[in-house]
Amino acid sequence: MAKTIMIVDDAAFMRMMIKDIVTKNGYEVIGEAENGIQALEVYERVRPDLVTMDITMPERDGISAVKDIIAIDPAARIIMCSAMGQQALVLDAIKAGAIDFLVKPFEADRVLHAIERILI
Repeated sequence: MAKTIMIVDDAAFMRMMIKDIVTKNGYEVIGEAENGIQALEVYERVRPDLVTMDITMPERDGISAVKDIIAIDPAARIIMCSAMGQQALVLDAIKAGAIDFLVKPFEADRVLHAIERILI
């Protein structure tokens, strides 16, 4: 059975890009969200094996969403996605419970390496 992934990003094209990378490599995307509020709602419903989480989003940012998800599931596996120049926020995300981070724009090999390192 394919490992399941949830993608959280306010930009639809970024969600589509990650979805394309992971589905072509045997993973199943079982949930998507465009902000931190939706992320918690979808996570509670689908309980994926891994979450990719954008840091900067409207309504509720990725760091707050990581804290919310870890509060309900301490075993949650979350990879933060950040733009260049957000290193300080990445450190906050790791402290909040994220396991790894990816820098936009994404390189498919780096995305897959991070996912495989966590899920295998």
